Amino acid sequence: MKKNLIIFGTRPEAIKMAPLVKEFLKHNNKFQTRVCITAQHREMLDQVLSFFEITPDYDLNLMKLNQNLYSLTADIITSLKPILEEFKPDYVYVHGDTTTTMAASIAGFYSGAKICHVEAGLRTFNKRSPFPEEVNRSVVGSVSDYHFAPTKISEQNLRNENIKDKNILVTGNTVIDALQFSIQKVTSSTFYDKEIENLKEIFNPNKKLILVTGHRRENHGQGFINICSALKQIAIKNTDVQIIYPVHLNPNVQKPVYELLANIDNVELIAPLSYPAFVWLMDKSYLIITDSGGVQEEAPSLGKPVLVMRDTTERPEAVEAGTVVLVGTNTEKIVKETTKLLTHQELYHQMSALHNPYGDGKSCERIVKFIEQL
Repeated sequence: MKKNLIIFGTRPEAIKMAPLVKEFLKHNNKFQTRVCITAQHREMLDQVLSFFEITPDYDLNLMKLNQNLYSLTADIITSLKPILEEFKPDYVYVHGDTTTTMAASIAGFYSGAKICHVEAGLRTFNKRSPFPEEVNRSVVGSVSDYHFAPTKISEQNLRNENIKDKNILVTGNTVIDALQFSIQKVTSSTFYDKEIENLKEIFNPNKKLILVTGHRRENHGQGFINICSALKQIAIKNTDVQIIYPVHLNPNVQKPVYELLANIDNVELIAPLSYPAFVWLMDKSYLIITDSGGVQEEAPSLGKPVLVMRDTTERPEAVEAGTVVLVGTNTEKIVKETTKLLTHQELYHQMSALHNPYGDGKSCERIVKFIEQL
């Protein structure tokens, strides 16, 4: 029986790895699968685990106040050592590009396990953007044995780094697997969630909802001031629009958002949402303005156009497919592209009807089958 250890630590990782955990557990006659969380994000991570009904076998509980990359990286590697020595996994699975991902891949490599990188091959080719994610994913790529690339572009990036074809599998993105499960659950008549009930009281079905999320480090400072200035203009000029903005808890985000957007009638500034509540709100939105990587992948499956508040993206497939538009933190560009989608119905419908380049919801099935055949 093959032994799997699936390691993650942040909310986005948990969302994208949850369907893989569930898929492996369906095949418990062939695999012994255990889950280890670092809890790089604590509360947000626990919400996702509860929603997907996953109980971790190991919880490193590493989240600390004023945590930094140096101490977190060291803590993850040293904390994983006894787990790897006790369980002796054949395969260690990591996801994407977080500090947990990078450190866990190194620890797994030290243990002698085969490293399986889910969402492999994303690149901006600029090691400072996004920071530290671009370097994290390159490090993981260098120690991984098997690379599960979400798209053909990711596959080509790996080939360009001399990864052998037999070690790469194009799977689609597991976030679509997670989204399909989640939409079905949150729209079920039997599902109750207090946050969703609260959102129903805020949400105005007679207005076009613009959902906004923003948190990236590179946008702190003038970037967020520009973003908030754009949102203020959009709200004031379009009274038939409602902007709902779950505001990240980082003070560098909170300060400009509340200074510039508080007390505008059609802007709702709310606390960060749990994953199920966010999925429900995405489904209700007209369009989404974000700097999140995951939202760029999820929203097209729901037919929602996305404006991305970044100058570069490691997800060029969406730009090429036309499901997202890069607007950076340029106030004028954010206003211009939003206005086009609000006023030109043909353009909006064309963008919302485009095929999602990130998959069909069968990514995890493909990964399990691949490992089964090794």
